[in-house]
Amino acid sequence: MAKAKNVLFIMFDQLRWDYLSCYGHPHLHTPHIDRLAEKGVRFTRSYIQSPICGSSRMSTYTGRYVKSHGASWNGVPLKVGERTMGDHLRKAGMSCNLVGKTHMRADNEGMERLGLSRDTIIGARVAECGFDVFERDDGLRAEGPNGFYDDTGAKTYNEYLTDKGYESDNPWHDFANSGLDEDGNVLSGWFLKNSTEAANIAEEDSETPYLTTRGMEFIEGAQGPWCCHLSYIKPHWPYIVPSPYHDMYGPEHVLPPVRSDAEKEGAHPILSAFMNSKVSKAFSEERVRQAVIPAYMGLIKQVDDQMGRLFKWLEDTGRMDETMIVLTSDHGDFLGDHWLGEKTFFHDTSTKVPLIIYDPSPEADATRGTVCDALVESIDLAPTFLEVAGGEAADHVLEGESLLPILHGTATETKRKAVFCEVDFTTQSEAVLLGATPDDALMFMASTKKWKLVHCENGHRPMLFDLENDPNELNDLGGSAEHTDIIDEMYALMFEWTRRPAQRTSLSKEELLDLRTSNKGKGIILGVWDENDMPEADSSKVRNRKARAHFE
Repeated sequence: MAKAKNVLFIMFDQLRWDYLSCYGHPHLHTPHIDRLAEKGVRFTRSYIQSPICGSSRMSTYTGRYVKSHGASWNGVPLKVGERTMGDHLRKAGMSCNLVGKTHMRADNEGMERLGLSRDTIIGARVAECGFDVFERDDGLRAEGPNGFYDDTGAKTYNEYLTDKGYESDNPWHDFANSGLDEDGNVLSGWFLKNSTEAANIAEEDSETPYLTTRGMEFIEGAQGPWCCHLSYIKPHWPYIVPSPYHDMYGPEHVLPPVRSDAEKEGAHPILSAFMNSKVSKAFSEERVRQAVIPAYMGLIKQVDDQMGRLFKWLEDTGRMDETMIVLTSDHGDFLGDHWLGEKTFFHDTSTKVPLIIYDPSPEADATRGTVCDALVESIDLAPTFLEVAGGEAADHVLEGESLLPILHGTATETKRKAVFCEVDFTTQSEAVLLGATPDDALMFMASTKKWKLVHCENGHRPMLFDLENDPNELNDLGGSAEHTDIIDEMYALMFEWTRRPAQRTSLSKEELLDLRTSNKGKGIILGVWDENDMPEADSSKVRNRKARAHFE
């Protein structure tokens, strides 16, 4: 095996960490992803930095926490000045390219203010999260009475379907994400009852095979060294999948929900608000879970089969031995666990994600097939890729740490004391229900291997979970007088994290230290009473000088 010179960065959308067989799912077998884990390292405590697509991805792409980059929700632009994975990698001589989804919103006002045009190379990169775009597909061609959710979503894919003969003004919806009844009526995938239907599309034309093909097409023409972010849309909703995957799994394969009546009855006010959202109420119904989860599993099975196709192609073309492969997700999916739907809370169901890294270099031979339980964050990927590219991480900008020491067996843990996650739910119905303002619709999570603390900015008590004795996070100890010392300790970790100088990114730590002495000998003299109180050489420019009187 040779040293990795390229990076294939695979991300799935809304893939739960425990819905892969290598992570323990008893019914959903994913042999191709499992094989990658056997060739690399599988991480069991990998955490995202926000349980929502856009802000989670912005942290991964910048290597910075949400409070640092500021893109706190879907649709909140990433500031023009934020450096990204692409900026760091290109400086080290590695290209950084996109095939698929980013959910990034460009800072149009900032670009206009600085005179940056999308027609220029730098403007295009700023508008696309630092990537050189081979194809961007954010995956949602949703249309309502007020227009499209995303004017460009799945646009190129829709054109592909049209060229293939799928006749519709929106084939993404009518074919790829809907079924069809015997009378030719479209059974929209937006309605959960239709999750049991087969999507009305040839399997090879559906979204996951399409993006796999596009990824292979990029790699085939790439001039190295390169990083390719192959970013899949699925298994994100709409929960519908083509034949033969639509009926591979049934209600007998649906695991019981991880929840309890006591958990719901005694829920923290903010958690209760999330439990009472429309999507959470839907997934609290067993008929919804019985219909949706088999389709979700089918989407993941299709994903795994496409990974088998991709990995075999990499092997057949000789690229497997020179390419680091990273496989992860942007967040999980509650699927009714904890009486919740979607992903916007802090249980491990949502915030812990699969992470498998295969490094072909000989240095990684000792760790192949191993499992690592170090505390890892998604912000660690950017510095890891940068080290592969031969660059040096700017630790005043990148807030994560390289995982190469773990991959190469020289370390078993990261340096961090805890992992952190945050969410700004200002725009959501839960904020309306709680009467929360944009200044207090905020929550933060700090988690060690033993304890998880959730801080709520709007005056409510914290939540606390004992991860060792209550790994399913059913018993909130945040109001327990017996745990005040633990709560104080967790808050101390959170406050230490909050006080980090995250915005001090224009000078490195070394450059700041240099400023202590860089002005020495440049004529600034402070606190000196008499010229003889300092070395003559240091004050030579202000000694023994003469001038005529200006006023006579």
